[in-house]
Amino acid sequence: MSDREPPRRRVPAPARSARPGAPRRPGPGARPARRPVAGRPTGPKVIRLGSPRPRLRMVSLGLALVMIAFVVRLLQVQAVDASVYAAMAEQNRYVGRTLAAERGEITDRNGVELATSVDAYDITADPTMFTPKSTKLSDAPEQAAALLAPILGQDANDVARKLKTPNTRYTLLAHRQTPQVWTQIKDLKSTLAAKSATDPTTVNVLAGVLAVPASKRVYPNGGLAAGLLGWVSADGKGGGGLEQQLNGELAGKDGKIRYAQSGGRQVPTADSTETPAVPGSDVELTIDRDIQWAAQNAITEQVKESKADRGYVIVQDTRTGQILAMANSPGFDPNDLTRANPDALGNAALQDAYEPGSTAKVMSMAAVIEENVATPTTHVVVPNRLHRGDRLFKDDINHPTWYLTLNGVLAKSSNIGTILATGQLGKTQARSNQVLYSYLRKFGLGSYSGLDFPGETKGILAPPDQWSTSQQFTIPFGQGVSLNAMQAASVYSTIANGGVRVEPTLIRGTKGADGRFTPAAEPKKTRVVSARTAKTLAKMLESVVDDEEGTGTKARIPGYRVAGKTGTANRVDPATGRYHGYTSSFAGFAPADNPRITVYCAIQNATKGSYFGGQICGPIYKEVMEFALKTLQVPPTGAKAANLPVAFTP
Repeated sequence: MSDREPPRRRVPAPARSARPGAPRRPGPGARPARRPVAGRPTGPKVIRLGSPRPRLRMVSLGLALVMIAFVVRLLQVQAVDASVYAAMAEQNRYVGRTLAAERGEITDRNGVELATSVDAYDITADPTMFTPKSTKLSDAPEQAAALLAPILGQDANDVARKLKTPNTRYTLLAHRQTPQVWTQIKDLKSTLAAKSATDPTTVNVLAGVLAVPASKRVYPNGGLAAGLLGWVSADGKGGGGLEQQLNGELAGKDGKIRYAQSGGRQVPTADSTETPAVPGSDVELTIDRDIQWAAQNAITEQVKESKADRGYVIVQDTRTGQILAMANSPGFDPNDLTRANPDALGNAALQDAYEPGSTAKVMSMAAVIEENVATPTTHVVVPNRLHRGDRLFKDDINHPTWYLTLNGVLAKSSNIGTILATGQLGKTQARSNQVLYSYLRKFGLGSYSGLDFPGETKGILAPPDQWSTSQQFTIPFGQGVSLNAMQAASVYSTIANGGVRVEPTLIRGTKGADGRFTPAAEPKKTRVVSARTAKTLAKMLESVVDDEEGTGTKARIPGYRVAGKTGTANRVDPATGRYHGYTSSFAGFAPADNPRITVYCAIQNATKGSYFGGQICGPIYKEVMEFALKTLQVPPTGAKAANLPVAFTP
């Protein structure tokens, strides 16, 4: 019997009559009954979407690739090139700038400020904050420049060019601006910032403009002593005068700072390195501000009245060599060099070389007396004309033969008498020239004064073997030789100081950052003539002022004995090199018997009124000397003048 069961036979079910609308009952092996088909819509076909799985796979693959790229780049930045990018970030984040040292003050001998520094700002900018990328503007530098230029007083194109400086986060727009300028810029920045906060279309184009604290040089007394003080240039360096000469002491030493910034501002919590600035030393001058004012006022008025090219006045302490005043006219205001006349810049009292004329005769007389060739009472017969060499010499006026003493030759300022007197210095004219030259050198001619002032001239004094025929006879009365005003004043201070020349000084001392005062070195002293000769010369110089026949009567000061000498020299025009006009001068000291103060005045090319030194410089000498004597409280000596004879009866 087989284990396989025989197939079953399927027997169809009997057919049943169906009623219309009656459901069919399923039977064994019957198909499921179909649902009634609803009426098909007449609209468009319905599009069935495919399976979303392929698309999800593509998106997942793309995201995976992006993540892999990020991971690779992150590994490169943080692992492979970490040090390089750290250095670049450090460079872009940190900026450095100079910390300007505070410039030392310049004061007069009493501590009155002549030059000082006030708070100011260097206006700077970060050019990276003006790029199209940072501002979303193509012309941000031009817009910023249009706002800044009127405030800074600069051309807008120049400002825009600075704001476009490539590869830097620092550019200097303007040096040492006043706090008012920075306040105007800050107000503009604040206005733009407030507007940009409420109006997305507004960009604060000044966001990258910054300010660095600095200082600005000011001169409280305007043009007073400007020729001495000089000025400070835009880069903070001395541009002339004592500001230039003493720049090393005044400027100090700048410091440095390096700090992190964000958005143009320093990050206070980030590290910074700083080397502090060392302030400059204060300098105390020998100048007395009040005497300087008196001298400057007097020479300015006379230059204006005489319609002269220029003039200078020097006031010196005869005992110490200290300069109490050095005034020039015309001058300038170092606070505003834009209005200064270029010809007036500098210190003409030290930089002009000119022929002194008769004020130089005192050196000739010093040589004659020191060499025992003559005395103040020695008789000198002075003709109206004197023939020497290839020239005929004369005095400033025509006169009959004068019978003068040596004292009278000086009092009446006779050229002929001076030639005759100095001709006795040697057995030959050549020897006389050599002796006179030696005294001129000892008085300081042909050498620098010792002030080391920028641009100072030492004048011209040729060796005697180079003197021309005419110079042998003109140099004794002050023509054919040149000097500056300081040298001329020093000659009279030497006589007033008993024949000892003290190098002039302008600096009393300096005061460092620690407040300690360091006096200036003692000036060099040189014996020029004996005390006896100096005293004799002082008496002779009194005759110039006191005697009615003297040329310096306008320099008299009631109650004081005054020693002085006039000078009127032919002037060499610097423009043509030829003689044109006159140099008018007066030099002297007081009290004559106990000297304290020397005053020297010179005026170049007076074109209105008198040009004689006694007439236009004598009054200046009197005005300045009176003021100085009162300021320094120098009492009259009370002694009577010597009244040496001026003439003799043949």
